[in-house]
Amino acid sequence: MKIVIAGAGEVGSHLAKLLSYENQDIVLVDRDASKLADMDANYNLMTMVGSPTSFHTLRDAGVENCDLFIAVTPYESTNVISCSIAKRIGAGRTVARIDNYEFMNQENKEYFATIGVDSLIYPEYLAAQEIITALKRPWVRHWFELHDGEIILVGVKMRETAQLIGMQLKELAAIQPTFHVSAIKRHHNTIIPRGDDYIKLDDILYFTTTRDHVNDLLEICGKTDFDVRKVMIMGGSRIAIRTVDLADNDFKFKIIEKNMDVCQILAEQCPDCDIVHDDARDIDVLREEGISDVDAFIALTESSETNILACIMAKEFGVAKTIAEVENLQLVSEAEGLNIGTTINKKLLASSTIFQLLLDADSSTSKCHALTDAEVAEIVARPGSKITRGAVKNLSLSRDMTIAGLVRDGVGMLVTGNTEIQAGDHVVVFCLTGALHKVEKLFT
Repeated sequence: MKIVIAGAGEVGSHLAKLLSYENQDIVLVDRDASKLADMDANYNLMTMVGSPTSFHTLRDAGVENCDLFIAVTPYESTNVISCSIAKRIGAGRTVARIDNYEFMNQENKEYFATIGVDSLIYPEYLAAQEIITALKRPWVRHWFELHDGEIILVGVKMRETAQLIGMQLKELAAIQPTFHVSAIKRHHNTIIPRGDDYIKLDDILYFTTTRDHVNDLLEICGKTDFDVRKVMIMGGSRIAIRTVDLADNDFKFKIIEKNMDVCQILAEQCPDCDIVHDDARDIDVLREEGISDVDAFIALTESSETNILACIMAKEFGVAKTIAEVENLQLVSEAEGLNIGTTINKKLLASSTIFQLLLDADSSTSKCHALTDAEVAEIVARPGSKITRGAVKNLSLSRDMTIAGLVRDGVGMLVTGNTEIQAGDHVVVFCLTGALHKVEKLFT
């Protein structure tokens, strides 16, 4: 697939790296040559210096023959205009990053389609959705539902209370056939495990199961579920505003923001929240604002390091659930190794949306969730595809992927070596970064 990416900022560069690992034909365009130099030297892609809103630049980048055009510059108007131009030149599908929530309304999406923008990515909105999920499922690190919740992927960290520590996966399969351990995050690496692998302290296990058996994980993982009502947020960012908006009346929020101008905006857009003008990095401020009485603490400042440290501090005050926005990808694995609960990264969330488009031009029939070094994908098996040609154990799948479950006729089920996948099945695949193109070939 030929893909042109406009914008070599954090999101665009990250997407270009990931897609180059997938053996896609990538062209990265940006006005700033210095942003492109490192990408050109170290990754399997082409770069081009030029304006994303220039017909000449986009034609030179080969947009007229590209399957996917992605505009992720920092400027919303530039992204929309460049997608419109790319579509007019001949791009197959266009995606624009936006910052205005109003554009997400269905009638407005239809308008953008008429001017050549097929899909919109609003990373702050995606982040807010992740936060709401984390608040509703506070005992898990990751929660990913596929096909309306028929198959659920749950990431759980193994603490001293977990019954599974020291157990081999084949032992677990024998006593708990309702779960499938699709992957293990150990230190900084994600591994696709086999039956002989042992479960160790501080591993993050990614379980695939059906909705009827999710709660059974609580006991064997030594976790306790609880209701989150009171939530304290550090930083009045767009993510904070969208989180409050999505939550309706499910939670009572208090936002602490040190910038008075931002506080005034928050007071207008979040009228039901307590807005505090102060610096949440100050321990005394947290004490005064009642951090010991909240159920969850969310750190959403522009600094990943500050967010991580703030969540560690909140844990010391006894807060049961903490969530940190960690935009520095190098720090995500470090953060996951600490006792800070859930991490949010907008680049990974944007990547998930793009990978859905790679898997299927009609993204309503596929889903993808990008982790730091792995992807979880839901893909429909096509008639005659390799994946349907026999039992899973006979398909000679590579060791960097595993088939975790499927949905057939609307019913979720786990997959064993004897399972034969049929055309039309919605199949859940867990694969390491760089293996998604292999998965795609199995299903088409």
